Amino acid sequence: MKKITVASFVVLLVCSCETAGGITGAGNTGIVSEQAADALERMNSAVTDAAKDITPSEEYYIGRAVGANILARYKLYTEEPELTAYVNEILNVLVINSPRPTIYNGYHAAILDTDEINGFATSGGHIFITRGLLNAADSEDALAAVLAHELAHILLQHSIKSIKDSRFTTALQQVAGIAAEAVGLDELTKIFDESIREAVNSVLDKGYSREQEYEADATAISLLAAAGYTPSSILEMLEKLKAQGAGKPSFPSIGSVLNSTHPSPNDRLAEVRKKLVPYQRFADNSAIRKSRFTGALKK
Repeated sequence: MKKITVASFVVLLVCSCETAGGITGAGNTGIVSEQAADALERMNSAVTDAAKDITPSEEYYIGRAVGANILARYKLYTEEPELTAYVNEILNVLVINSPRPTIYNGYHAAILDTDEINGFATSGGHIFITRGLLNAADSEDALAAVLAHELAHILLQHSIKSIKDSRFTTALQQVAGIAAEAVGLDELTKIFDESIREAVNSVLDKGYSREQEYEADATAISLLAAAGYTPSSILEMLEKLKAQGAGKPSFPSIGSVLNSTHPSPNDRLAEVRKKLVPYQRFADNSAIRKSRFTGALKK
C-alpha cells in the first residue's frame, strides 16, 4: 500500500467525511461534518503550535539544560582559570566577527576535565571542549577552528532545528490520533504512525546529519577568515584528529558529536578542501600567535 502524505491524509479525511455525511442520510445530516470540522480544527492547532518559533530565552534555557547534562557527566577543569579565560578570548574574537554576535546571556566556553577528544555546543551559547581536544591542538588557529565549528552549530541553530522537527513529529502523532477518532481509518493511522517513527529515528536517534556537519565546517571556515585566523587551520585540526583516531561518540544524547550519521574523517577532509578553495590566497599569519598559544598551554 502506498504511504500517505500529510496533505493527502487531510484531503482523504475531508472527502471521507463528506462521503459519510451523504451516506448517513437526512436524519444524521451535519453530525459527521461537525466531528470532521472539530477534528480539522484540532489538527490545525497541533501543527500550528509545532511550527511556532522558539524564543531566544527559550533557546537559552534549553541549552542550559543540555549543559547541565554535560556537567553531570564531566567535571569542569578549574586548575588553570587563566587557560579558560584564554579559550574564551579566542571564542569572543570569533563571536564579535560572526553574523550573530549577541544572543540571550551571551557566549561562554568551558574546559572539561577529561582526556577524551571531544567538543560540545548548546543552543544557549555554551561551548565545552575537553582537555584532550585542547591538547590535540598545535596552534591557536587550530584551537580557534575547533571553537569555530562548535560556534557554527549554535549560529546555524542545528539543535533547535532538531527540537522543532521533534515538535512537528509529536504534532503529527496527535493529528493521526485525531483523524482516526474522526473517521476511524485504523489501517491508515498505522501507516501514518510508521512514517512518524521513521522521522523520530532519523531526527532524534541519529543526531546531526552529514549535511549539518559539512555546513558547520563550512561556516567555521568563514568565521575563521572573518576573525583573521588562517582558514586552513581547520584542515590541520581534522588531520590531527584523524591521526589520533578521534571520532567515537562520547555524549550522543545532545546530537552534536560524532555518531552513525556523522561523516567519516576522510569525507570531512574532502569537503573542507573544497570549501577552502576560495581562501587559497589567505595569508597564513598564525606564527604571530605562537608564543601566546605556547604560553597559555605551557607547550
